[in-house]
Amino acid sequence: MKIVSTNIGERKEVIWENIKVVTGIFKFPMDKPVFLDTEDVKGDAICDRENHGGINQAIYGYSLKHYEYWKPLYPNLDWSLGMFGENLTIDNLDECNIHVGDTFKVGEAVLEVTLQRNPCYKLGIRFDDMKIVKQFWNTTFCGVYFKVLQTGFVKTGDAFVQIKSCSKNPTIADLLARKKIEKRM
Repeated sequence: MKIVSTNIGERKEVIWENIKVVTGIFKFPMDKPVFLDTEDVKGDAICDRENHGGINQAIYGYSLKHYEYWKPLYPNLDWSLGMFGENLTIDNLDECNIHVGDTFKVGEAVLEVTLQRNPCYKLGIRFDDMKIVKQFWNTTFCGVYFKVLQTGFVKTGDAFVQIKSCSKNPTIADLLARKKIEKRM
């Protein structure tokens, strides 16, 4: 696997259902290395620290292959990498084969798999269509949150190399399925 895009967003205010919402989901590709810190990507806006950022959700990765599923469903969007709010777009990240605890070396950093991404209304804001939230829940294409074990710079083109496997642990897709049951979706 390799990184095909590093993405950062700025704090953005939008109006949703007549309420001002502050979000960092509008991320766009960077043409220079980004620094993966212990709780976030340096320079990336995180406006909801309860659900994003922090030790166990420091970095969000999403698969480039998943874009091919979504593009036909939303053909009128102005597509760019980072659309799902991911910090790292990875060429072939498969939530059905990624286990909690799996560890990867990328650039100068070392990342450990921690959690699935649970979609919220801000993804609907980004897509300008709230039906994306339910559609997202009904796939395994949730993306992966990582803990940063070793901070460092990463850039587009860096290899995403697995250095530890925890195949006895649940997959990210398993975690998403459990969360759906909890939420009765």
